[in-house]
Amino acid sequence: MSLDTRTDSRVAGPAPAARGPRAKGFRWLDVMGRYSFVLPAIVFLIIFLLYPLLYTFNLSLFDVNAGNFLTGGAPFVGLENYVQFLSSPQFVPSLVITLVFTIGSLVFQHSIGFMFALFFNRGFPLSGFLRALMLVVWVLPAVVSASLWRWIFSGSYGLLNAFLGLIGLPSTVPWLVNPQTALIAVIIANIWVGIPFHMMLLYAGLQGVPVQLYEAAQLDGANAWQRFWRITVPMMRPVIVIALLLGFVHTFKVFDLIYVMTAGGPAGATNVLSIEVYKLSFEFFRFGDGAAAANILLIIPLLLSVLYLWLRRREESTL
Repeated sequence: MSLDTRTDSRVAGPAPAARGPRAKGFRWLDVMGRYSFVLPAIVFLIIFLLYPLLYTFNLSLFDVNAGNFLTGGAPFVGLENYVQFLSSPQFVPSLVITLVFTIGSLVFQHSIGFMFALFFNRGFPLSGFLRALMLVVWVLPAVVSASLWRWIFSGSYGLLNAFLGLIGLPSTVPWLVNPQTALIAVIIANIWVGIPFHMMLLYAGLQGVPVQLYEAAQLDGANAWQRFWRITVPMMRPVIVIALLLGFVHTFKVFDLIYVMTAGGPAGATNVLSIEVYKLSFEFFRFGDGAAAANILLIIPLLLSVLYLWLRRREESTL
């Protein structure tokens, strides 16, 4: 053996041992160990999300009613339940009321939440305590919030009418039984419930805006309004869009607040799509039609979310 060959052997060292079944086994156990941490979440999603979605979709393809729900034998109707609901005289009015309720709530929830976020972003004593106090509104059960606002808007003993009487205004306004004021009342209640959610999202976004940008703009002579529109809004645009999207998805399917306050009345003035789904399923016992209506209620915000993700990806690809 030559000197060069021996030198190369010493430098290169012994050849690595081939991976046997034992090494592959350890690798498999390592992969299984990693996925075991997310296994509870996967099982939870399958049981409480995927299975109900598949069951509801399957239910919407059959003419299921109170007579054949337990005994079985419901006839297969395909997409007839969807066509029947979309062509029913209740669909368009319910959709319009739902959009008015959603957009009316969202505009004020987001605007007022943004003002509170800017206020707390300045930093002052007890600001953390006040933020936590506002979150109590968000964590309250919807039934409790709805019952509180039903008492406030009561025409006979409500707090709002009592206040109007103190300042000399008409104090017998039937807020929840008048078709002209019922929708406004539930929108106001939903605004109150949703303000803390938008405030916390926007406050977290404001924490990520560099302070140096405001200082530089102030040195250049920009006033507070110009700093808001030229710095805050552009830097906060991703957070604003996410807050509006999540707020739309949540508000579009609100049921418990409206059901406790007005149950869809009076005269259908607050009959949103979620109330219509409830009536079809649990008042008229047309479970197939109700399942189809529930899927339509799910599809509309889902399409909006997909549209947002597509526009977001397209915007990022052009950068």
